[in-house]
Amino acid sequence: QVQLVESGGGLVQAGGSLRLSCAASGRTAFSTYAMGWFRQAPGKEREFVAAITWNGGSTSYADSVKGRFTISRDNAKRTVYLQMNSLKPEDTAVYYCARNRGPAFSADYNYWGQGAQVTVSS
Repeated sequence: QVQLVESGGGLVQAGGSLRLSCAASGRTAFSTYAMGWFRQAPGKEREFVAAITWNGGSTSYADSVKGRFTISRDNAKRTVYLQMNSLKPEDTAVYYCARNRGPAFSADYNYWGQGAQVTVSS
C-alpha cells in the first residue's frame, strides 16, 4: 500500500507564498514514478496543476500557474514539493498530490493524498 501525505497548506494573503510538501510511504519505489499536483476549488472539478517526471528532468504546468508555481522532488526523502508564489484568491482550493502509474507524464494517477487546504485572501 502507498500513502501520500500533504502538508504546508494554510491561509495567506494575496501576493504571498506557500510551499506544499507531499511525503510518500509504504510499498512504493518513489523514485521510479512521475508525481503530480492537482487542486479542487469549491463547486469546481479537480484540475491539474503541475507534474514532474521520475528523476525531475521534466516538469509540466497548467497555464494558470506557469511562472508562479514550481514543482520539485527529492527522491532520497521520497517527497515532492509545490512552491507557490504570487498567490491569488483564485488559487484557493484543496491541493492533492498524486503518484502516476509510470515514470513519465500521463493522465493515469493511481494513488492520491488526502489533500491540503490553501486559502488566499484578497
